Amino acid sequence: MFTGEYRHTVDDKGRIAVPAKFRVQLGAGAVVSRWLDACLAIHTQAGWDELAAKVAALPITSEASRRFQRFVFANAAEVELDRQGRILLPAYLRDHIGLTNEAVVVGSRDHAEIWLPATWATYGQDLDDPQELAQAFEGLGI
Repeated sequence: MFTGEYRHTVDDKGRIAVPAKFRVQLGAGAVVSRWLDACLAIHTQAGWDELAAKVAALPITSEASRRFQRFVFANAAEVELDRQGRILLPAYLRDHIGLTNEAVVVGSRDHAEIWLPATWATYGQDLDDPQELAQAFEGLGI
């Protein structure tokens, strides 16, 4: 399970250190892709395969399923951890969210996410309003 919030730098080559807590889960390889809410997702290989199976089960006649499939899979890259526990983020993924030299890596249960610090801060402000949260979570059964 991916949990927590971590601040990391992105070097000139586009490498970012993966939080030490996440490295064991990603040791067998990972996939980085565009994700919802203007961030990138880091999936374990098993998690990526599970997502692919769910998407494969969607009807191809559904425009929404085709759009989701293209959004995620056309903009994904297989990555491996180097000896220092970093992954190389392709330029097209960094450019998609405007990532330059600083990032926030957050756990999101079955995957991790990479955010621009300013985008994460803005998103986090929305999480601080208890009434808005209660309304947003209503009907989830939690």
